[in-house]
Amino acid sequence: MTKQKYFDFNINENKDSYNFYVNESNIEAYNLINQDSIANNIFLYGPNKSGKTHLANIWAKKNDAIIFSDNISNIISNKKNVLIDNFLLNLNEEYLFHIINHCINHNLKILITSNNDLYEYNFHIPDLKSRLKTFHYVKINEPNDEMIFIILTKLLTEKQFIIKNTEIFEYLIKRIKRTYEEIYILVNKMDKLSLEKKRQLTIPLIKEIL
Repeated sequence: MTKQKYFDFNINENKDSYNFYVNESNIEAYNLINQDSIANNIFLYGPNKSGKTHLANIWAKKNDAIIFSDNISNIISNKKNVLIDNFLLNLNEEYLFHIINHCINHNLKILITSNNDLYEYNFHIPDLKSRLKTFHYVKINEPNDEMIFIILTKLLTEKQFIIKNTEIFEYLIKRIKRTYEEIYILVNKMDKLSLEKKRQLTIPLIKEIL
């Protein structure tokens, strides 16, 4: 079966030039990231696949920031704002401590993203945690019904599905595990099964997965 490139739904979304969907699940984070008057340091956390990196990249472009990639000399030699995305990935506490101090000393902005709250981490450098406690904390929450619909619509569009029965969305929203990651997993499963069975996406097909 060849999936046609057609999808005809009206989506209620707030959309900026970076195509970031905003609703009550993430509006607090979105507003903080886009607030010019906010103090320098932000710690953005939330579930996997919740859009943290997307939002962080909007912030980085808006603030002409360097994205940290384990090259501290590049950070220190430039007097630029800093983005540390997924800061637990190959975390070097000493690097992080020096980067934060560098930003404080030069009145630079820094945004750190994480899947978890700061208080779930155990740091070996005591002063590092005290530095991080001075940040503005903001969380992206798990998706509500509207956000689940938005993400499902986006992902199914990318998979080039034709949805003839809009009750599919209501069916999925009532039954899906309410996490961002689960939405991605489910759409991939539906796509795989649809291709294997050469069938369009229908509620009976979805029942074979859920």
